[in-house]
Amino acid sequence: MIMQFSSYIIPIIVLLVLVYGTYQKVPTYETFVEGGKEGVRMAISLLPFLLGMIVSISIFRASGALDAFVGIITPALTFFHIPPEIVPQALTRPISGTASLSMATDIIQTEGPDSFIGRLASTMQGSTDTTLYVLTVYFGAVGIKKMGDALKVGLIADVIGIIASLTVCYLIFGS
Repeated sequence: MIMQFSSYIIPIIVLLVLVYGTYQKVPTYETFVEGGKEGVRMAISLLPFLLGMIVSISIFRASGALDAFVGIITPALTFFHIPPEIVPQALTRPISGTASLSMATDIIQTEGPDSFIGRLASTMQGSTDTTLYVLTVYFGAVGIKKMGDALKVGLIADVIGIIASLTVCYLIFGS
């Protein structure tokens, strides 16, 4: 079986870094071990932030608040031709990629992968980012307290991604 060039890219990059580090007389093994230690410390410091996000999302879904909210805004959604089934995914995508992926999976299992809603869920999953997760975890890990501008820009980008998903799916797949 012939391996493609893309299979070699990461090993080649690692090899080039090691060769260059050795050429520059950097203690590559010791540096690697120190980086591993720092990675473990970083992972441990991220655990409280991750746990907080997971618990919050679970409570929001399990309490029925998400379903109640979708029920309240369904008339407005119908006016703008937004399927109500997609709203939970659109709301949770900026918070958690895993929760959003689980909702997309539920939509695809219920509606089918070739349905308009299934395609929309898939497109939305790839068109938006986990803004609140990124801000909470990464900004929290490095101790940044003021994240207002990053939050605004991230949420605006998420809204644009949701609108783009809807627009592209309606243009390509119809309704």
